[in-house]
Amino acid sequence: MISAQTLSDVIGAIYDCALDPQLWPDTCRTIAGLCESTAGGICVHDLRHVQNDQLFVFGYPSDFLKTLESHYATSPMAAADVVSDIGDVSALALCMERHELLDSRFFREVLQPFGLLDLIWFPALRTGGRMASMHASRNGKAPHYTQREIRIFKLLSPHVCRALAISDALDIRTVRSEMLERTLDGLAAGVFLTARDGRVVYMNAAAERQIKTGNSIRIVNNRIFPTDAGARTALSQAIDEASRDDGNDAMSGHSLAIPSVGGSGYVATVLPVDRGQRRGIVAPFAASVAVFTKDPAHTTLMPGEAFARLYKLTGGELRVLLALAEGLGGKEAAEMLGVGEPTVRTHLQHIFAKTGTTRQADLLRLLQNAMPPVEASQPAQ
Repeated sequence: MISAQTLSDVIGAIYDCALDPQLWPDTCRTIAGLCESTAGGICVHDLRHVQNDQLFVFGYPSDFLKTLESHYATSPMAAADVVSDIGDVSALALCMERHELLDSRFFREVLQPFGLLDLIWFPALRTGGRMASMHASRNGKAPHYTQREIRIFKLLSPHVCRALAISDALDIRTVRSEMLERTLDGLAAGVFLTARDGRVVYMNAAAERQIKTGNSIRIVNNRIFPTDAGARTALSQAIDEASRDDGNDAMSGHSLAIPSVGGSGYVATVLPVDRGQRRGIVAPFAASVAVFTKDPAHTTLMPGEAFARLYKLTGGELRVLLALAEGLGGKEAAEMLGVGEPTVRTHLQHIFAKTGTTRQADLLRLLQNAMPPVEASQPAQ
């Protein structure tokens, strides 16, 4: 292990980074050096737009970072992060059986072409739709990471997490908006926040999906634009009424139907949010009205993280389950995940044992039935 003086010096350097982020490059090098690593840094994963921003990194070829970004969503790292708490340390060779790692598509297509052997990391901060993690790696000339390096990272991870949280908390306005974003992004319903003139100032993740994949709602001139003319007029009037200063402060919301071109559609609820206690909550967005849109026929699967924690699934087991939930067979799931069919079958047997199921159909039914409670809305007649 490292000496008490060295540990104290490194921890001090970490907290210095909280006030001066430009110190992170040297600190990342120092931390990686303690674990005898050849490269490292901090990665910010934008979960909403599925992209990675590498900060303060060193020792990696630029092509490797691009390759890692394109494969991150299906990587063992992403799977481990789903079931990890902030500060939990993982290493690829310890997350997976060593032969499983060497046989995986991630190793063949991401690590091996760049001469890398192993990665060690921990999630350090989650805010809004982003997650930051600190990582380090070894090239093919060094051995895999062991419990020694895990222990060193575990000693330092709480301090890195606190330092990043302190940096994030220096801008209270940003933190308030990101906390609200995190809450709104957890909703199955679409949430559009608009200014008094109807301009959209914020959309949550569900609203963005409704715009991209549906044919009921569009954004035109930065305003909500239902494709149905009657719904367009009704929504415009509802937003106008909710924005008025003389509106009923106790207004609980006005509901209306937004049909789609091919039938069905959404129920929209319009609510004023710039009066009373609501004004302080949405102040970072400068919003006047909230429009909630929900497909009454749509139900959302329990998030993978919650399901995995409920049944104590490992990251590999969760990846297999989610692949099967997409309708893939064992062979297709193995190909997508970059593992062998025997590995998929082994994971599936473990999932059966943990969930008390014996057939794949029963398992997927259990996942499908694990829904968050949703209060039904009724459109206005």
